[in-house]
Amino acid sequence: GIPVAHEVATALGAPLDVLVVRKIGAPSNPEFAIGAVGEDGSIVTDEEVASDLGINSDDLHQMAQRQSEEIDRRVRAYRNGRPMMNVRNRTTIVVDDGLATGSTAAAAVAVLRHLGAARIIVAVPTGAWQAVHRLKSLADQVICLSTPEWFQSVGQQYRDFTQTTDEEVTSLLSVAHGSRDAEVLIPLKPPIVLHGRFTIPSNAFGVVVFAHGSGSSRLSPRNQAVAHDLNASGIGTLLFDLLTDSEARDRANTFDIPLLASRLEHARQWLREQPLTQHLPVGLFGASTGAAAALVAAAHNPAGVRAIVSRGGRPDLAGAYLPQVTAPTLLIVGGLDLEVLEMNRDARDQMTCESEIAIVPGATHLFEEPGTLHEASNLARDWFTRHLRSSISAP
Repeated sequence: GIPVAHEVATALGAPLDVLVVRKIGAPSNPEFAIGAVGEDGSIVTDEEVASDLGINSDDLHQMAQRQSEEIDRRVRAYRNGRPMMNVRNRTTIVVDDGLATGSTAAAAVAVLRHLGAARIIVAVPTGAWQAVHRLKSLADQVICLSTPEWFQSVGQQYRDFTQTTDEEVTSLLSVAHGSRDAEVLIPLKPPIVLHGRFTIPSNAFGVVVFAHGSGSSRLSPRNQAVAHDLNASGIGTLLFDLLTDSEARDRANTFDIPLLASRLEHARQWLREQPLTQHLPVGLFGASTGAAAALVAAAHNPAGVRAIVSRGGRPDLAGAYLPQVTAPTLLIVGGLDLEVLEMNRDARDQMTCESEIAIVPGATHLFEEPGTLHEASNLARDWFTRHLRSSISAP
């Protein structure tokens, strides 16, 4: 279930955790569930099936006890001492590889009800129609893509049903709860999703969202280089495409500052939903037109943005929003980028927050000269380190 759940969580931009539930298998066929036990001790049984097999309540209790020991082992292995994610008053999606009898999923639903989940959705790729019908009386919603008329086992519905190892499970969970470096999807209004690269080092003290300039994307080698330096200093990064491929083909969209700013706000909200970053202060890094988008986004949400850095940016395009920005702002400009330097000086004169212009000698607009991008990266790192660290304890 974890590999399937990981794909669902990635597509939805939702946090992922494991709820350890073990089936109670029939003595003659361990894969056939006559019940299941959850990590909180909840036991769900199919009393009719157990009776048909001649299994009494004492037998069930002993079988459940044996599974509880395995549950304890897996909880220790999968969570490494971390408590399960808090589901109280939240919509929770239970994902498994499929439903045969539905006992395992029923136990999961029982555990989540006990933990106070507000709404429970069971989502599986395949299942027996009888199991789906059973779960509909227990969960708030059941989503099952395929219910074959002749359903014998979940494994028969897969091309590859190789046993998932503990190492694979812990690796996928570490993506959600430990250091992370992964491609992600940021959902907007359906069917629009934005592609991104999300990197969070261990013990990160802040996270920076990158707003790319016109004609650029999350794959920009310059922004990737800056992000790498920030990661090495304990700062997480989210590089994402502000526009879809079709939107980017219309060059007017790359200068649509309100649109780009709204995409940045979606990304910031997405970070608030991730377990690794929900409590971290957020900074914005903008290049070219992305700098104006960062400033507008910060003006719209002063409490949500704690620092801004612009590299070769066009802050002048933020216009009337410049005086409304409260986040400390650093404007990095190449010493040979004279026209943009003048635009940055004019923008700086309109700002009322803490702000500075840092000039990198010998650099042109794209910082292609040897050593200039590294110097700009160091300036950004120092600015974010100072202001994100100082805001960790700030209200």
